[in-house]
Amino acid sequence: MGWGSKVSMLGYFPDSFGNMGQAPQILKQAGIDTAVFGRGVKPTGFNNMVSESEDYESPYSEMIWQSPDGSTVLGILFANWYSNGNEIPVLREEAREFWKQRIANAEKYAATPHLLMMNGCDHQPVQTDLSGAITVAQELFPDYEFIHSDFDQYIQQVKQSLPNDLKVINGELRSQHTDGWGTLVNTASARIYLKQLNQIGQTMLEKVAEPLASFAYLAGEKYPHHLFSYAWKTLMQNHPHDSICGCSVDEVHREMVTRFEKSRHVAEMIIDDSMAAITNQINTNTYRKYGDDAIPFTVFNTSGWKRTGVVTIDLDLERQYYSKGVNKAELLNIPLDGRVLVDETGNHYPFELKDLSIQFGYDLPDDQFRQPYMARKVRLTFEAIDIPGLGHKTYAFVKESMSETKSSHSLFNHDREIENDFLLINVADNGSLTVKDKKSGKVFKNLCIYEDSGDIGNEYMYRQPDGENSLTTENVLADIRIIEDSPLQAVLEIVHQWELPSGASDELDTEQSQLVWFTSRKSQRAAETTPFTIKTIVKLEKHGKGIDVTTSFDNQVTDHRLRVLFPTEIETSCHYADSIFEAAKRDNLPSKEWKNPSNCQHQQAFVSVHNEQAGLTIANKGLNEYEVIRDGKNTIAITILRAVRELGDWGYFPTPEAQCLGEQTVHFKIIPHGDDAYTEAYQFQIPWGVKQTNLHDGKLPLTHTCVEWSGSKLAFSSMKTAEKTGDVMIRWYNLSNEHEDLRILPHFTAAKKYKSNVLEQEGINLENSISVNPYEIVTVGLKKKENFFS
Repeated sequence: MGWGSKVSMLGYFPDSFGNMGQAPQILKQAGIDTAVFGRGVKPTGFNNMVSESEDYESPYSEMIWQSPDGSTVLGILFANWYSNGNEIPVLREEAREFWKQRIANAEKYAATPHLLMMNGCDHQPVQTDLSGAITVAQELFPDYEFIHSDFDQYIQQVKQSLPNDLKVINGELRSQHTDGWGTLVNTASARIYLKQLNQIGQTMLEKVAEPLASFAYLAGEKYPHHLFSYAWKTLMQNHPHDSICGCSVDEVHREMVTRFEKSRHVAEMIIDDSMAAITNQINTNTYRKYGDDAIPFTVFNTSGWKRTGVVTIDLDLERQYYSKGVNKAELLNIPLDGRVLVDETGNHYPFELKDLSIQFGYDLPDDQFRQPYMARKVRLTFEAIDIPGLGHKTYAFVKESMSETKSSHSLFNHDREIENDFLLINVADNGSLTVKDKKSGKVFKNLCIYEDSGDIGNEYMYRQPDGENSLTTENVLADIRIIEDSPLQAVLEIVHQWELPSGASDELDTEQSQLVWFTSRKSQRAAETTPFTIKTIVKLEKHGKGIDVTTSFDNQVTDHRLRVLFPTEIETSCHYADSIFEAAKRDNLPSKEWKNPSNCQHQQAFVSVHNEQAGLTIANKGLNEYEVIRDGKNTIAITILRAVRELGDWGYFPTPEAQCLGEQTVHFKIIPHGDDAYTEAYQFQIPWGVKQTNLHDGKLPLTHTCVEWSGSKLAFSSMKTAEKTGDVMIRWYNLSNEHEDLRILPHFTAAKKYKSNVLEQEGINLENSISVNPYEIVTVGLKKKENFFS
């Protein structure tokens, strides 16, 4: 956006640490046909220095950038960086030398006579004598025309002069043709706590709050656009590259935590209000046959796919408001036995019940002062089976004379072996897991061994000390015990008592303060050690196709990186990582120019190594860095902590809080499979929704889905309501290189279905299906009718 009202239709990526492969498709759907960017193609060093190479992806700074679906835009690389025209001299001799060098540098890469000079950037004050400097330049170099211009005019001129031999650059721009020391990829693991907060915040808004608010909207409620606007804008204030990447000073990141919390609390309020509005519209009177003290509650699945899993809900057996008097003894004497869990057809479900005693709570009515109460609460845990995607199912906790339906079946074969219909898990003395995928027959060994190494790098880049051998828990005996054995799930606790070097040697302080470049540092890890306890919770659900793992530790060690390892032993030359609207295919081996011993990469929801016979996918919550190690085993390594002491880059900026000291908890899921397991991985990030209600009439059925859809090669992305039109917008993307038919069946009355785009504009009318091109991002709009439900 310029200073006036005109919008510059340009994809602007000046300082991103790599670029997503679907960017051209996103831009084209938004009516943008040109992108400018600062990294990802030519070998660009850490301090933005372009190096020479015979293997440039493009000989020019101009190229065609193509997404996997075939969408293309004109791509323009800031080959001499996005501030190559800063501080233009006005004095003639200085200006002469300045322009001789700058013009030569630009002409070296430009495909046209139009040379781009960027005056000003995010680190630079406005140059107040720029007009005079341009006048001097024109006088010194009369063979060139110096134009104080803007991107629109510049790109228009470039397009008229492009040669016919522009290279096509496909997919992600990740600077692979480099020595590997300047990719800035390890910002994915700097301050992991920020990535976790961001994953929670984004997921709560996009995958939970927006679908639920749309469900409520379809049931007649207003869609809270103003609240979403606030929550998203507050979250996005944390998304500048040096912010979300965790590579700034401590004060910046402290403020980010506050923003994440503010955004998340708004999302939580939207979620709770939406679930309350929906449950108020569900006809729960079916459960009156069990008595007026039946307690109905609804389980919501916003993941987009049918889902089965263990769900927990805290129920109020009875509330007593202070305004009417509270009798705590009476609440405590409410009997907990004699109740069963049922669905609308009368099916009984095994459950686990925990007495939560009496607890304080309060209502915040729209038309009254706060209403405090005491409630007798219980925690109910059970298996929700086949909850429809984008839908709900309502159960009831009721009194019934028949005995409770309980199963005595355990998932434990013995204290170190767990089994269900899909997986067989054995735990070794060192706490590692041997997992058999019963469908494919593939056995994975030594999963979940922890690896620790020194890190004398910075927030941008990991650097292991020269000659250091990483430490692992392979030979560390673990304390293993059962902490839950029920028909619903089996849970083990694995504890490692480890000793790690306390930090880097004192030499690192000297090297950093004297600006010794991180690749040249000689520091080692200190000789003294610090106790380091890792607690791992391993959970397998009754019908779980993956293993949920929660790892926690109190980090009191500095200057190190902690990872968890998953040897796949799968023969393949490539792997797949969840990215933006795609599962990006990446080579296991870097390019021939790569010198960095580490080859870490970015991920969103998962990384997967598989071939036609077997696969292993590791899903995560906010763990954005992984590596497929070049060890002959195609081991997946997930970074769960990186602790460093400085920002890095162009000076010395200590960042003690980047050491991430204190209690840390991370979550990931191990998913063995025969083909792909992406649905399971996507669902892992999305929490269930649960809401207690009461007995009442309503127009919604006890089990319902808002939109039924099919398309096995498609991934569900989002469901929201457009602010301008009030239309419900649903988005998918094709994960495959094949066409797929998307069939859509709304379970409400819509005036029209139409194909849309990322801007939610109305396109061609649709019937009940649409053909989705390979790797296409497809958005469908459902136009509002006054009465949605028929």
